Amino acid sequence: MKIIHYCQHVLGIGHYFRSLEIARALHRHQVVFVTGGPSVDVDLPPHVTEYRLPGLKMDVNFSELSPTDENRSLAGVQEERQAILYSLFADTVPDLFVVELYPFGRKRFGFELLPILERLSDGNLGPAKVVCSLRDILVEKEAQPAYERRVLDLLNRYFDALLVHADPSMISLEETFVSAADIRLPVVYTGFVTARPDADAGVKLRNRLEIRDDCLLVVASAGGGKVGAALFRAVLDACALMKNRSNLRFHIFTGPFMPEVDFAALSDRAASMPGVQVARFTQEFLSFLAAADLSISMAGYNTCMNILAAGVPALLWPFGQNREQRLRAEKLAALGDLTLIADADLKPSRLVLLMEETLKRTRGSVKPQVNLDGARETARWLEAWCGQEESATS
Repeated sequence: MKIIHYCQHVLGIGHYFRSLEIARALHRHQVVFVTGGPSVDVDLPPHVTEYRLPGLKMDVNFSELSPTDENRSLAGVQEERQAILYSLFADTVPDLFVVELYPFGRKRFGFELLPILERLSDGNLGPAKVVCSLRDILVEKEAQPAYERRVLDLLNRYFDALLVHADPSMISLEETFVSAADIRLPVVYTGFVTARPDADAGVKLRNRLEIRDDCLLVVASAGGGKVGAALFRAVLDACALMKNRSNLRFHIFTGPFMPEVDFAALSDRAASMPGVQVARFTQEFLSFLAAADLSISMAGYNTCMNILAAGVPALLWPFGQNREQRLRAEKLAALGDLTLIADADLKPSRLVLLMEETLKRTRGSVKPQVNLDGARETARWLEAWCGQEESATS
């Protein structure tokens, strides 16, 4: 199949990596991975071609869309993106169009998606089936009933299937989208999407970094990094209180999009702290988690699922602007896998106690009680559905 997979990451990188993992699983097919946010340094498999639209980004309040190139106008970038996207579809004539999040989110991108969806619906851009690829938890809206009516109208009109990348034993769509029963197309739970570390990835990394067996490795992270500086400041404060613990190593990954002023401040402070390393990003993040004795992080989808896949004991500090990360962290804490921490827990003395308590757990002791095979299940279902539609959707 020829597949166009559309994913726009406008603040963090979770949407990008979840979509990319699904694209990796579709290894029997040609995948054009359409992006348009800040650039992410990652290796792509041979069957995936990234097709970058002129960049757009959101502010941390998700209230304003703007070009990543500050010298360009929003109207000019939008017009160019429309033309480029239309040309891509006309040239590719895909069999399948996978749309990440929209229409449940990314409303601001309707300017380029609606014209494509209209033409696909009319048959003017080929016979492609259209699928919405959706994460586990939706952000709440001020006018929730009106929002759900708009989503249902677009979903039922233009889409052929909805894939929910979650395990319904932990979270179901109805919990954050009460009108789910009114969806008139197949709704499929795929399980959570995550990469998995190789069985010996943690041991190999510890050997390469010369981390002794009696040494404890703490990994701190915050996804894309536009938010989360407060978490890292708290971690460094806790490090200072634990300076006499010579058997501790800290690796902090701020995220590639952390503002330079915050990154510089954290790096400068860490430079005077033995055993503490600060970097923006690593393509070996899963290996670091597999090698770690403790993860301290925010509670984004990808980070949480990476933690479960690696089996590392973890402290989760949710992004407080909406319910998404908190609800996910609460669900995982209820399963007993991970520990939810509050703003008050970032007080250095309190954080040290939580870290010491969690470090008593054995590396690899987290045993996920949810389905983490979402990428492979997504590929299997799409292949069956596109090849044998009647049996797959009945």
